[in-house]
Amino acid sequence: MENIVELTQSYRAFGPIIGFLLPFFEAFLPFLPLFVFVFANATAYGLWVGFLLSWSGSVVGAYAVFLVIRKYGRARFMNFMTRHEKVQKLIHWVERNGFGPLFLLLCLPFTPSALVNLVAGLSNIRKHYYLLTVMAGKFVMVFTISYVGYDLRALFTQPIRTAIVILVIVLLYIIGKILEKRLHKKVEADFRLASEERKKRQS
Repeated sequence: MENIVELTQSYRAFGPIIGFLLPFFEAFLPFLPLFVFVFANATAYGLWVGFLLSWSGSVVGAYAVFLVIRKYGRARFMNFMTRHEKVQKLIHWVERNGFGPLFLLLCLPFTPSALVNLVAGLSNIRKHYYLLTVMAGKFVMVFTISYVGYDLRALFTQPIRTAIVILVIVLLYIIGKILEKRLHKKVEADFRLASEERKKRQS
């Protein structure tokens, strides 16, 4: 516990800018562990300051990726993205369903948010509309993780709270995977129906 507290103090010594930049960079480098960054910010800076740093960094990063894809995603050198059948299906589905599914995906910490930003950038969804979606979805996700991680000492001294935290994390992971599978089935069915309608009109 003392080693972790010392590590937290070292992290805090870098200043709040690092707490903003790490979630920001995660949007561009999705292999980075956003869950860990949010947890670290909440532990180092407290619930509310840590939450604001993580949420603002994550939102700005996600929207920056969206804007980059919106501007350059249809350029010739990035055609490999739009030619991918799975991406085409997701783009079509996002354009038809809008806020609801995007919000749910962004709420869950284990959802591949980089793919959500990519697909949203390639779709025709309005810029301000997606910004509001990202702000709302990231608010729920980041606050949940921040609330779980802000009192690190309690995780070591209160086994019941630790068990609840582990249970919440596992449940979020399971719910995310179930939701992904269901959405995937809906995307496939929706795209198949649209393809059939398009063939009928052409014939």
